[in-house]
Amino acid sequence: MSYPFYTEESPRFKIAEYLKKITAVLLIVWLFKGYLGLEPYNRYLVYAIIALIFAFELLSVGRWLGVTVSGIIFALAKGFLWTSVFLYFGGWLGMPKDLHDLAGRAFAYAVVLTIAGLLVGRSEKRSFSWRVEKKAYEFNGADFGDVRLRGEGKAYPVKVGGKRVGWVIDGEIEVEAETPIGTIRKTLSSPVAVWGELRVGKKAKADDSFVEEANRLINPERLYRKTKGESVVDLGIIKVYEGEDFEYVKVPFVEVIETPHGEEVKIGPFRIHEGNPKKPEGMLTIRELRNGFQLTKVGDRLKVQTDEFSIEVDGNRVVYRSGNETLSLGEAVSLRSGDISVTVGRGRAKIRIEDVVISAKDGVVRIRAGGRTHTIENEEAYRLVMRKAKEIVDEQSAGLIEGLGVDRAMLGRRVRELLDELMNYVG
Repeated sequence: MSYPFYTEESPRFKIAEYLKKITAVLLIVWLFKGYLGLEPYNRYLVYAIIALIFAFELLSVGRWLGVTVSGIIFALAKGFLWTSVFLYFGGWLGMPKDLHDLAGRAFAYAVVLTIAGLLVGRSEKRSFSWRVEKKAYEFNGADFGDVRLRGEGKAYPVKVGGKRVGWVIDGEIEVEAETPIGTIRKTLSSPVAVWGELRVGKKAKADDSFVEEANRLINPERLYRKTKGESVVDLGIIKVYEGEDFEYVKVPFVEVIETPHGEEVKIGPFRIHEGNPKKPEGMLTIRELRNGFQLTKVGDRLKVQTDEFSIEVDGNRVVYRSGNETLSLGEAVSLRSGDISVTVGRGRAKIRIEDVVISAKDGVVRIRAGGRTHTIENEEAYRLVMRKAKEIVDEQSAGLIEGLGVDRAMLGRRVRELLDELMNYVG
């Protein structure tokens, strides 16, 4: 899913993107020059393609870190690299031989310029910082499918170098997220960062004091210094998501995806993959800058983190964690809290509380309590355990999600009641 936006972009970067498209069209025209009757213009088409390659590479300089000498050198190196590839393979597609013979020289220029860029870059002082701009736009909510922002206020662009990577919103905002366990709603405290694309309205008057405070709060070290080993990190240009059987990492020029179906690594324009991993359609994060709330969406995966709890959704599977208490919903439903666990699903159930264990599977119930073990081969007793386990999970889940935690006293009563009923089937 894409998240559209409407606002100003640097005309230079727009022109660079247009030139890339024109270059692609011209390459196709050159490839079929014989059928189009353009053979006499072969050499001129090659010159035009090479000129466009250098033009869009140079116009793209500074997208991330601003215009630097090393950035210009690297742009020239990339221009010579693409030119060498074009000249080399073009020799089999009707390119003039004298131009084809220049492929090796163009590649040598690319290597030398890359070395020069690395040497110059080491001596340059890079400005790699997140900056909230003193520009404001009207904000009236946003819809990202099963995640929505409601409310109104002002949206301020966040840039790294010359590229916009997100927004900071000042206003009364509420986030809604649809999950299999219901709709999560949270009123957010301003300022709110949105790492993703956003639809905004007309220009509005910027609040300089808000911009100053937002710039102080958006510091990456402040946002993540307390969360070493954090499973979700999103700063616009740096995106990390670690879930069950899924990892996604994206930094400038590098993207890594790891799923049960395969792995893929993308470095610049090059892709290396094994298997057939499903690539997520972008990563969206909504975060309070003052508090600990963060919501992240990657494809059909959703993770909500607060100071009190976390919820992770993967399709129809939901995992809710609060302290040492965990609720998992999917093909099987399970509830865990310290020495308490209740699991039911796929034709089996298991209840464990302190020294009592009750399990049901394939029409057989086993009980271990007080150092004694009982086995009941009775379909009615089996159905009783399955029903009671489901009732216990449903009952305790409501309190857990509401922040009340597991009611150990009530759970103890339910287990004792179940034991009393099961004793009727013993001996």
